Amino acid sequence: MMRVLHILSQRPSQTGSGVTLQALLQYGQEQGYAQAAVVGAAKGEAKPEIEALPSELVFPLYFEQDPLNFPIPGMSDVMPYKSTRFSEMHGEHIDAYKKAWAQLLREVKAQFKPDVIHSNHLWILSAMLKDIFPEIPIVTHCHATGLRQMELCPDLKTQVQQGCARNNLFAVLHEEHAALVETSLGVDRQRIHVVGAGYMDSIFHNKNAARSPNHKRILYAGKYAYAKGVPYLLDAFERLAQKNAHLSLDIAGSGSGDEAQKLRERMQTMGPNVHLHGQVNQRELAELMRRADVFVLPSMYEGLPLVLVEAFACGARLVATDLTGIREQIAPHLKDAIFLVPKPKMQSVDQPSEEAVGPFKVQLSHAIEQALLAGAINPAEATFKQSLEHFKWKTVSTRIEQMWKSLL
Repeated sequence: MMRVLHILSQRPSQTGSGVTLQALLQYGQEQGYAQAAVVGAAKGEAKPEIEALPSELVFPLYFEQDPLNFPIPGMSDVMPYKSTRFSEMHGEHIDAYKKAWAQLLREVKAQFKPDVIHSNHLWILSAMLKDIFPEIPIVTHCHATGLRQMELCPDLKTQVQQGCARNNLFAVLHEEHAALVETSLGVDRQRIHVVGAGYMDSIFHNKNAARSPNHKRILYAGKYAYAKGVPYLLDAFERLAQKNAHLSLDIAGSGSGDEAQKLRERMQTMGPNVHLHGQVNQRELAELMRRADVFVLPSMYEGLPLVLVEAFACGARLVATDLTGIREQIAPHLKDAIFLVPKPKMQSVDQPSEEAVGPFKVQLSHAIEQALLAGAINPAEATFKQSLEHFKWKTVSTRIEQMWKSLL
């Protein structure tokens, strides 16, 4: 029986990498593997629960208590929960962070004795693993945010690159990521596997959809962040609402910090047709998607946003920024269900240049209008089911399982 240790430096919920962790654990359970998970947690909260694992096989590292007297550092600068930015951490915080993870991992190693390790993110924790598990094969899953953190934290970049390059194989979301990982880590392309991303078809489906023919709903789900394009979506909605009084905007998600608070305050004053649902679980999100006519993701930077596939599976039309992962890995399968908005000229990895913002908002408004006019998706069509087959977690997990097996 294969023994797989899953590692995630963040909470095992509320983020794409957390969804990946839980999906792989579910698949591993179905295959009969022995599994454990090392995850981040916050002081005062209940021990993280993972459906596929008994409590004794979930090993959390708690933050906001000695010696980690700061919130969990996030792989994105704006997280859906209270977090610390890596770029603002001082040397003593980084040292305490690494020491605490190393201590926990040594304890887990002695107790669980894994055959293979699956770590998430090309970042500090993955870069440490060969120091603690030199003889155990390691697959590291790149979600794109680690590559971004290397640019935001140049003082940490070299040690992360050198540490991660020692790991055996790398799972990436699409070909552009494969090229970036190959260049960044200086590893052979054969060690990098494009696995894509999956969605939970037991949760995200179009059964019992509740769309109104007279009132159209637009939905956004994600962090309250400028990098996610939220202010541009709000501007686009105000433009469209002037033409159509029977139009509403649902916002699911949250954020922390000044940026998120400013967006929250703006949304709260936009009137009765803007509904804030806060942070929702997967089943609640699926219900919102089954009510939505159009799901919008106006991000400036993404890896492979699975939320688009989830919304499509629930029957919503899609509008998204024309980002590489979306164009190459999602749009070809979803065809005319998705409307792409040209990515604006950027002044940094996730900030558009000032002169490009106005045209982007106009194009975003037009794409949403076109998606609304296109009408409902017919889930009875064979092409609908065929489009989704590529993204099922069982398909993605099988690709990753082959990586584990190849190392054993």
